Amino acid sequence: MTSSPSRTSAPARSGKRDLTSGPIAGTLLAFALPTLGSNVLQSLNGSINAIWVGRFLGEDALAATSNANIIMFLLFGAVFGFGMAATILVGQSFGRRDADGARRAFGSAIGLVLVASIVVGALGWIFAPEILRMLATPPAAFDLALAYLRVIFVGLPGQMLLVLMFMGLRGTGDSLTPLWFMGLSVVLDAALNPVLILGLGPAPRMGIAGSAAATLLSGVVAVIALAAYIHHRDLPLRLKGAERRYILPEAKLTRVIVAKGLPIGAQMLVISVAGLAMVGLVNRLGVQTTAGYGVTLQLWAYVQMPALAIGAAVSAMAAQNIGAGRWDRVGRITRAGLLFNLGLTGAAVAIMLLLDRPLLGIFVGGESPAVPIAQHINRLATWGFVMFGATMVLFGVVRANGAVWGPLVILFVSMFPIRLGLAVGLQPWLGQDALWWSFPIGSAANLIGAALYYRYGPWRGSGAALPSRGECEQRANSVAEPTGTLRPAT
Repeated sequence: MTSSPSRTSAPARSGKRDLTSGPIAGTLLAFALPTLGSNVLQSLNGSINAIWVGRFLGEDALAATSNANIIMFLLFGAVFGFGMAATILVGQSFGRRDADGARRAFGSAIGLVLVASIVVGALGWIFAPEILRMLATPPAAFDLALAYLRVIFVGLPGQMLLVLMFMGLRGTGDSLTPLWFMGLSVVLDAALNPVLILGLGPAPRMGIAGSAAATLLSGVVAVIALAAYIHHRDLPLRLKGAERRYILPEAKLTRVIVAKGLPIGAQMLVISVAGLAMVGLVNRLGVQTTAGYGVTLQLWAYVQMPALAIGAAVSAMAAQNIGAGRWDRVGRITRAGLLFNLGLTGAAVAIMLLLDRPLLGIFVGGESPAVPIAQHINRLATWGFVMFGATMVLFGVVRANGAVWGPLVILFVSMFPIRLGLAVGLQPWLGQDALWWSFPIGSAANLIGAALYYRYGPWRGSGAALPSRGECEQRANSVAEPTGTLRPAT
């Protein structure tokens, strides 16, 4: 008979909270707010960089960063799924009070993500010119985009490890530590941008590559500082002594992380490819429209922050409660998440619609011809983020119990046959507006699919639940194929 794994409650540490007990709404909000703060800081970082680039280097450079950033999101998705899989493994392990199992999952994810991000970064550096040509990047922005993108590729491993560490900490119930170290990264990046762009003091004048170099350096410093903090404070996911070997991925955990991480990564890739296709369509409308769309994306980064924070909090809570067998709380977590999304995302949408011109003018100046274009895009499409947020909540819950293929299929259909199909197919009647209307229509289709899958799909079945380490070992020693597993949310 296989012995059961040791299950020890990790001692309370900075920011860690038990997500399996207490009032659901209050616990969810207390967990989500630091995550929202981290997301706002991350978007603020991108916005500050855009301001430096737009004001110091002009609209061509801003268009270049818009093209480069959507490519980075594509490459980020190629390795992000592994981190999502590990997050749910960590959350379910902590729900079962299996701290060692959480560390094993976290260590395996570090090894996988580090290797994958190095490979993806190297390939990205090599093929960056071909990627930009495929996007029909405007000639005026091509060289700038290439210089910016190649430096960003170098920093990909550090950025991916930082995000993975944040995700792992949230899986343990700690959303405060990621907030502090995201703040450190943002402060460093914002301070280094003008120094490296303009060559202030002893620093070299790097132009647009300086903005990317600032991001690279701030990410490396934040990763090293966070790793030292986790070790010094003895946080639940610290790897000490013999535990450091967990970074060499175990075969069983690797199969679980890859099996669930690849579909999660595929969802990110679907979003990214759809975004790249949209950028290609927008680029054909000229530099001004590309700049206007890029500025709108900066605002959208903020509008979606409450939805992403609530989705992440719902996923972490659902994973821990599923791991603890508290299914009675999962439905209530979903309802609370939907209500919080309606209030917080709805408020963000209202602010962006009421104050769009002054907010858009921050990036390129109020007199820029890109501002009216961005205003028009904003008014037609931004309201759809309320539906996007509801979808994040529903997908977050079902992924927490291992359901990854249903959300992938739903997302693919809403992005390609519907969103991009309408963007292209309606242009003879609506002109450029077909592109902007395709966003809320695609979001509506995504929400309908997510709601139907949540209500009628098989995601609640026991086959989707993550087995304990002991159960995994027992199944591996039998003739049966292991079937249990996990899953996360964005």
